[in-house]
Amino acid sequence: MTGRQRLPNRRVSLVFDIEIGDLHYIATISRFPDGQVGEIFIQNSKPGSTSDCYMRDAAITASLALQHGCPAEVLRRAVLRDPQGRPATPLGCVLDRLAGGES
Repeated sequence: MTGRQRLPNRRVSLVFDIEIGDLHYIATISRFPDGQVGEIFIQNSKPGSTSDCYMRDAAITASLALQHGCPAEVLRRAVLRDPQGRPATPLGCVLDRLAGGES
């Protein structure tokens, strides 16, 4: 795997909402100058909750994987899905949204 590619200190970020189950999340993504996703942040509407902590850690881990050269599509195919193939987690929702070109 390659060394970590850092994003510029100043970068445009996109913020959008996600709802999964009864929980509301806010997702933020940032891209490298070439357009590749390089950073994902996800936070729950209940800061400090178990769900918030898990999603923040998952998003940081995904961001580090992206910055080390892992394609977003590889992460997208690896996340947990329900029996209908829909993402079972907020991180999966963010990755699916990115793949759909909505963000």
